[in-house]
Amino acid sequence: MKEKILIIEDDFTIQTQLETLLSGNGYETFAVTDFSQTISQIKDFAPHLVILDIKLPGNNGFEICSQIRIFSDIPIVFVTSSNTDMDELNSIMLGGDAFITKPYNTAILLAKIAALLKRTYHSLQTEIFTWNKAALHLESSIIEYNGQKAELTKNELKILYYLFKNAGKICPRNDIVDFLWDNQLYIDDNALSVNITRIRDKLAAIGLTDFIKTKHRQGYLL
Repeated sequence: MKEKILIIEDDFTIQTQLETLLSGNGYETFAVTDFSQTISQIKDFAPHLVILDIKLPGNNGFEICSQIRIFSDIPIVFVTSSNTDMDELNSIMLGGDAFITKPYNTAILLAKIAALLKRTYHSLQTEIFTWNKAALHLESSIIEYNGQKAELTKNELKILYYLFKNAGKICPRNDIVDFLWDNQLYIDDNALSVNITRIRDKLAAIGLTDFIKTKHRQGYLL
């Protein structure tokens, strides 16, 4: 199955160039044309990755990125003529995964896209981890306990993968953050707490209470 890339770019020439480039390299593409319905088109197309310009009619790219992050962890690549340090910083803080300025080198763009897709969807092996009768299914992004199952987002899966892999050990918060977001700067530490809370809610719903323990000023422990 082809990986799907959604293009959010209002310059028709650049939009067409990106579609041609990506289609020619084996990706299925879709370009947003109605910018008043961008979010609904993202949900309908369900892409594996989004290419996003900053300067757009209606909501700008930063606003769209923030809206996407409410419901999805899909990789977002900013491709823009806005090349200030503040623009790049904003893209990182709002959840962007890469920042490329126009005119861009097509080989570098393709390499970044391929690396993001591999890191996001192919880096975790098809395995099942177990701990205290709970099973983490990496391929299907599911946690299972006593026949009950809960679906996980990408970040929730990666957090549990890290905890299961180090089960019985205290996992420092900084180590988990580094694992989730690599070397990205300016990640709000609260983002990890929010994800842990969501995971605990899902675990409780399938009967797993007190599964993730907090060690004050140290980290988390299974």
